[in-house]
Amino acid sequence: MKPTLIVLAAGMGSRYGGLKQVDGLGPNGETIIDYSVFDAVRAGFGKIIFVIRRDIESDFMQAFANRFAPDVDFELAYQELDMLPQGVTVPAGRVKPWGTAHAVWVARRQVKGPFAVINADDFYGRGAFDVLAKALSTPSLGAGNYFMVGYEVGKTLSEQGGVSRGVCCVNAQHELSDVVERFGIERNVDGNICYVDGDKRVAIADKTPVSMNFWGFTPDFIELTERLMADFFGGVVDNAKAEFYIPYVVNHAIKHGLASCKMLTTDAQWFGVTYPGDRAMVVERLKALADCGEYPSPLWSSKRGA
Repeated sequence: MKPTLIVLAAGMGSRYGGLKQVDGLGPNGETIIDYSVFDAVRAGFGKIIFVIRRDIESDFMQAFANRFAPDVDFELAYQELDMLPQGVTVPAGRVKPWGTAHAVWVARRQVKGPFAVINADDFYGRGAFDVLAKALSTPSLGAGNYFMVGYEVGKTLSEQGGVSRGVCCVNAQHELSDVVERFGIERNVDGNICYVDGDKRVAIADKTPVSMNFWGFTPDFIELTERLMADFFGGVVDNAKAEFYIPYVVNHAIKHGLASCKMLTTDAQWFGVTYPGDRAMVVERLKALADCGEYPSPLWSSKRGA
């Protein structure tokens, strides 16, 4: 069975100022999602599941339905604020979706085997899809075998402002021992990278591995997510900003001996759009990739898997 790819596309783009999911950035108006799906299909992924909000369904389908059909097997899953454990209500003032682990959970009925998870607005590179597809396609892959494609934090920053990253601790066997979401990560005027921790700024090395939310899981991850949801949401019912992140579930699995998570590395270069000012850089880099022949242009004009 080919692995499935879940694309998290329900974000609201508050810092970007619009729907990044459908913004045409490639030489012929391609979105980052287009490149991710193209890379996933040629790497060997089968079904693609897009997690979106119902209020963007029309814009989403208008942008992608004709491009993907009939060659790409894709489905939609919906992430809504009221999709919560029984007895939990949406706190007053809540607007944004509930986070990445919750987004995976809403697609639970559509996942039948090993699967990967990516953000819709991150460009991960062909090599990243290749190494993760290979790992997830291992014959008789047992439960509790998780994967994460790691990147060096110094290569994932924005010149426009601070970013959030999952800062990783990895052992000698390249297994993840801990991942902590850090915020406000940026390079200071002195060239050092720091993140914000309360009223302090904490320095981290350029080559520190971080998660860019490119994960690979066996189906037991969804079962574990569901078990952890009730406790998580029961404790944040009055917090209008709390989010249920994938690293929360991964850390629980590692610390309780339920799973191991191997960090995969690749020469692929990450880039993405967090702020409006990032757009020009992404446009330039996608054009360069097309010009050098890494991708056909227009992207979908050539036979899949080329």
